[in-house]
Amino acid sequence: MKVLVLGAGIIGTTSAYFLAKQGHDVTVIDRQDSVAMETSNSNAGQLSYAFSSPWAAPGLPLDLIKWTLTGRSPVVVNPNISFETTKFMYRMFKNCNPKSYELNKSRMLRVANYSQKCLLEIEKEIDVNYEQRKQGSLQLFWNLKDLEKAKKDTLILEKFNIKYELLDANACIKAEPGLQYIKNKLAGGLQFKNDFTGNCFIFANEIYKKCLAMGVKFEFNTHIESILLENNKVCAIKTNKGEISSDNYSVSLGSYSSKLLATIGIDIPVYPVKGYSITLPILNDKDAPQSTIMDDKNKIGITRLGDNVRVAGTAHLTDFNKELRAKSLRSLKNGLNNLFPMATSESSDVNFWTGFRPSTPDGTPIIGATPYSNLYLNTGHGTLGWTMSAGSGKLLASIISSTKPEISFDGIEMSRYNYSNKTALNYG
Repeated sequence: MKVLVLGAGIIGTTSAYFLAKQGHDVTVIDRQDSVAMETSNSNAGQLSYAFSSPWAAPGLPLDLIKWTLTGRSPVVVNPNISFETTKFMYRMFKNCNPKSYELNKSRMLRVANYSQKCLLEIEKEIDVNYEQRKQGSLQLFWNLKDLEKAKKDTLILEKFNIKYELLDANACIKAEPGLQYIKNKLAGGLQFKNDFTGNCFIFANEIYKKCLAMGVKFEFNTHIESILLENNKVCAIKTNKGEISSDNYSVSLGSYSSKLLATIGIDIPVYPVKGYSITLPILNDKDAPQSTIMDDKNKIGITRLGDNVRVAGTAHLTDFNKELRAKSLRSLKNGLNNLFPMATSESSDVNFWTGFRPSTPDGTPIIGATPYSNLYLNTGHGTLGWTMSAGSGKLLASIISSTKPEISFDGIEMSRYNYSNKTALNYG
């Protein structure tokens, strides 16, 4: 069966890999000149399976007010707020209650846990080096109140057999020796034993090479212009290089998925939450992070990638504005210096990057069928595209192949949104 995958980010590339493994004739199209050139390029580098949580948490609305008053908000809203931004925020706030949070988090953990299993399968099948480390992740807290609040989440973690350990400040230093300079400021942390780190861009390119060896075709510098329909099916994709037809089609265009799908009457709430990262060379190993550290208060992640450290953060609601924001650069630098003051040099070259995280208001990705019988979705992973990529790709391949998925896809299909989608989903 011929399958055309739209998008060559980490989600589209892993989808192509698993589709090819199941015997399909796969083609991938992308407007860039290689894989993982947009949101997958310089993301946080975290494979944070246990830390998979929706932004829409019960305390978020009050936190936003507090952050705004202090002038140090990790969430930034464009003053000229658009209708799309308003709609996304409204839908997200509707999920800021305990019941929705637990439901959404459980769905995200289901996909994340499966994705870890699938990544380990890939590592057994392919000799792949992507600067991976498997030393867990550490969520830091600056006061006892926030630490106690975090303990409430452990009930959900236990439900999914997530290994974690509550640490005091001394234990945090033992896990991450580079934190020794701020020991007296820490209240403690939550360590997730089975989280990984790795370079998403390198991994995507390794999978790309494997896909080529399996016969997958990649059409780069190909701009999608429209989806062509006939008899309740997709008959072709119109591009700047002509029409491309297939038996089945999968949309993995990240934040751009919703814009394209809207032209054929599919309304999915995927919004481009803009994020930023900086990448710097480390000075010496003992003062640098060894794995991933999440600063819960300031909402930044710091990750070790080879001889570099990457700092990622900020949720900027500004639609598709690609400008680099100087204030976010300062915020990320300060976040690194607050935790690891001796890790890098002030004179080091900084790679400052921004990308659009394809976010849903409930945090859960959208994977599965659409009202059109041969069109499928694999998008809306927010900040967790790298974390969920392997599992999402294999799950999509199972759905397209009409084989029983290894996990339930209940609650991760587009059917959970009851907006203007008029036709029942078709699973063949």
